Amino acid sequence: GNWSDRFTCLVNHDGNLDERMAYYDTEELWFPEWDHGGNPWDNPENFSKHNPIDHVKNWKTPMLVIHGGLDYRVVDTQGMSTFTALQRKGIPSRFLYFPDENHWVLQPANSILWHDTVIEWLDKWTK
Repeated sequence: GNWSDRFTCLVNHDGNLDERMAYYDTEELWFPEWDHGGNPWDNPENFSKHNPIDHVKNWKTPMLVIHGGLDYRVVDTQGMSTFTALQRKGIPSRFLYFPDENHWVLQPANSILWHDTVIEWLDKWTK
């Protein structure tokens, strides 16, 4: 979440806004414990070190946020919260929500929409 001017646009697919809260939201604890060297109460500094929520004040890059409603690994409120922050800051953004998908977009029609939307977003901001 700390990219400043490096990119002309971003695509965020099932991303966490708050690493600390994501620990309590997920059904899969191996990854956050591995990535952060334990749990947030014993290693709070590891959960804060690269936490996107702590960099929202510096955000200015247009972002496409994509999330699935059945994603229990990275819950949809993480994506909704990211989109809310972008909108409140007046940053060009779009939220693509698949209520019937999980961490992966697997249904053919949804997959086509995912690819079309990502390509359209990249074309808009990189040409």
